[in-house]
Amino acid sequence: MTTKEAINRLNQLELQEFAYSHAMGILSYDDETVAPKGSVVPRGKTMGVLSELSYKLSTGDEAREILDALKEHYDELSPEDKRRADLRDKHMRELRAIPMEEYVAYSELLNEAGNVWREAKNKSDYKLFEPYLGKIIETQKRFAGLVRPDMDPYDYCLDQYEEGLTQEKCEAFFGTLRAHIVPLLEKIKAAKPIDAGFLSTLFPVEAQRELSKKVMAVEGLPEENCILGEVEHPFTTGFSKYDVRITTHYYEDAFLSSLYSVIHEGGHALYDLHSDDRFCFTSLEGGVSMGVHESQSRFYENIIGRSREFVGLIYPEIVRLCPALASHSEEELWRAANVAQPSLIRTEADELTYPLHIMVRYEMEKAMIRGDVKPADLPQMWNALYKEYLGIDVPDDKNGILQDSHWSGGGIGYFPSYALGSAYGAQLLAKMREDFDVREAVRSHQLIKVNNWLEDKIWKYGSLYKPAELMEKAFGAPFDPTYYTDYLERKFTEVYGL
Repeated sequence: MTTKEAINRLNQLELQEFAYSHAMGILSYDDETVAPKGSVVPRGKTMGVLSELSYKLSTGDEAREILDALKEHYDELSPEDKRRADLRDKHMRELRAIPMEEYVAYSELLNEAGNVWREAKNKSDYKLFEPYLGKIIETQKRFAGLVRPDMDPYDYCLDQYEEGLTQEKCEAFFGTLRAHIVPLLEKIKAAKPIDAGFLSTLFPVEAQRELSKKVMAVEGLPEENCILGEVEHPFTTGFSKYDVRITTHYYEDAFLSSLYSVIHEGGHALYDLHSDDRFCFTSLEGGVSMGVHESQSRFYENIIGRSREFVGLIYPEIVRLCPALASHSEEELWRAANVAQPSLIRTEADELTYPLHIMVRYEMEKAMIRGDVKPADLPQMWNALYKEYLGIDVPDDKNGILQDSHWSGGGIGYFPSYALGSAYGAQLLAKMREDFDVREAVRSHQLIKVNNWLEDKIWKYGSLYKPAELMEKAFGAPFDPTYYTDYLERKFTEVYGL
């Protein structure tokens, strides 16, 4: 097989893989948004069949022949095709280590677990979800042992979401954050409180939907390629650069919840929508890791979205849609949007205490994978960690261990990416400021400058580079979490007048 023939056959194989992934993704999105509750059984069967076909396609003789040819002609490949060959090699080794029947069964388990999690959360009854979480944990440990028997099982889980991330790196990273966040939080507790009570002003859902459309337009999300759905737990699904779905959840008495979830998910969408055209329908299309992905969503949600300039940009629309808020100034809204105080819900957490929520989940996941805690005892561990890290008493399972959907989808190892992404974002901001006045760009409704910069440094590369390599190219230097802690200290000193 010549190099050209190998690349042509690889293109066809990856297009077929894309098609299966696209079909399963549509089913999952439908399940989360509009599918009737009783549809879980036929959808599970379909997902099982598609998972089996996808598995066979990616591990079969044709895929092996293509990979062998790519390896044989490796030195002749372009940098892009070398990366595709490397990803193909890694993907095939991982898949072939897992028996097909177990791979398919796990897909069906996750389909069912998602529905059970929603029911358990609505009823605030962890016992309903406990057996499913137990099976997910055991399957994750089983897969880790099969795929990378030489690696700590939780390191394997972390690596699935941020290639190269380990517990050792997490410990150092979280240690740096804790050393700065805890004393800063103590200073804030001693400062004059910020009045944020008016944020519970009733804001009709229909008006919030209109606000969401406005914010999506301001952020630069194209209507023809990105839609907004409504779900229990907001998420983004990027099928391709031509089709990205974001979601939110509306609360009449907490309009900032949806506002910032739309901005956050919009950041994910912008990343997926701007891969280079030549990567379409290949393994290089879309974001390279969840840490890099979260750097884009958290950058937009917090660094841009909670800035004084952005609040000023959308303030007129907010008071137009909810006149009851007109008695509160733009400055009051900005400060209220940046109140820092320990809270129960991760997705509602302020920018400063948010990493503490992630640290709780990190400790939980380590214990789960190591077998240090039984599934039945996880709520007690969760509640104890919330008391230790945030000083919060957890009233029930809905507001505790069941608040996030990630584990029901098998996302063990995902959570540290949120904190890592936040830190990436702060260092990106420092680099961006070397090229133009970011505050002035936002103030003057020129977010296109922000988007163009991010597209040039991050988005257009898709999965061409490994996460650490991509971020170092963007930063012009190695990753340094003190950019993040310095950013937090400067921002909250300003917000609270410390």
